[in-house]
Amino acid sequence: MLSVEENQLLTRVGPGTPMGNLLRRYWQPIAPVAELDETPIKQVRLMGEDLALYKDLSGNYGLLDLHCPHRRADLSYGILEPDGLRCNYHGWAFDSRGNCTSMPFEDTAHPEARFRDKVKIKAYPVQAKAGLLWAYLGPDPVPELWDWDIYHENGYKTIVFGHIPCNWLQCAENDIDPVHFEWLHDTWPLQLRGERTADNVPPKHLKINFKEFEWGIEYQRLRDNSDDWQVGRVALWPNALYTGHFEYRVPIDDENTLSVCWNNDPLPGDAPFVQDRIPYFWSPIKDPKTGRWISSHTVNQDIIAWVGQGAISDRQNEHLGSSDEGVIMLRRQFLQDLKKLEETGADPKAILRDPSRNHAMYLPRSGGGVRFNERGGLGPVRRPSVYSLYYGLPDDLRDDIERVIAERSAKLEQNEPTAAG
Repeated sequence: MLSVEENQLLTRVGPGTPMGNLLRRYWQPIAPVAELDETPIKQVRLMGEDLALYKDLSGNYGLLDLHCPHRRADLSYGILEPDGLRCNYHGWAFDSRGNCTSMPFEDTAHPEARFRDKVKIKAYPVQAKAGLLWAYLGPDPVPELWDWDIYHENGYKTIVFGHIPCNWLQCAENDIDPVHFEWLHDTWPLQLRGERTADNVPPKHLKINFKEFEWGIEYQRLRDNSDDWQVGRVALWPNALYTGHFEYRVPIDDENTLSVCWNNDPLPGDAPFVQDRIPYFWSPIKDPKTGRWISSHTVNQDIIAWVGQGAISDRQNEHLGSSDEGVIMLRRQFLQDLKKLEETGADPKAILRDPSRNHAMYLPRSGGGVRFNERGGLGPVRRPSVYSLYYGLPDDLRDDIERVIAERSAKLEQNEPTAAG
């Protein structure tokens, strides 16, 4: 268990808090690229800060304090300019670095005063990668934004967002907890469907093992339906799950988390498949008719376990067992990084500084990755992961995935090269 003080240390993420300072050292995904192509300004909340995210008329991204420093107007209703964002109240304009570039009345009435040179707004860097917009809220120098190997692999890519009403840490701890899968995702759904019997029992976990590596903590597991150690998943530092898809647990504030899931589902054939845009959707987590949490999909089942702990889990009253070794490792690493940051200011775990390394970097993957077989059908799985992981897949997106699979499978049957999508 953690003490009350340690729990507060690990869960509080606002400006100036130790964990907030630590998480601000990492790039965080905050929105899909496609969303700002559709609506180029939006309000976001990240680690207790209210911000305006925008794409200016030159196609550059910016992330500014939500409130104009003049009279505190909301900049998410601002006017886009070729080099930034202008407040719709009195026309003050700012570039992506937070510099004030225009004060229409002051510049006209008192140009000699150069008042705009004395005003600056809070601003953070934004990068686009893999169909996501990433923000960095930490100090200079800005680290590299990781470029993972799966970004470059063939597949139908999708991004799923969700708003989770609880603290980020209980979501992240789930990423290094193997045994919950046997119960939350195997046994409980059988119970919900009325299919749990003495003869219909999911395979048990017999043995688990955890090991640290440069980018996080990897675990292996042995279940009684297998003779081999299997890579289960990676707790990717500081706040993501990786099993061949990514699930980021981005702190909105102390009691809310943005779930950002990035998927790359395999397609039949080896010819390149190119998406002009990576589609996205928001996954509902409550049934509007009953008010109950949705339990039909894997991530939705996880959400029930997270929010059931309360807005911030009371870790003082928990009782950890041997299956929680990974959770203990995760907490210990965070506490060590917090101490290192306070005492020396040195980089915490998984910060990448060398740009020469940052291309298609390898990550361990559950099952070594999933491939379609030569006839166009799926091998280890029966359908794309985006179907089973998240509730609420839009019909038009499902139709497009099915269309692409059908067209490429048909061409594979005819031994014809598949065209780019």
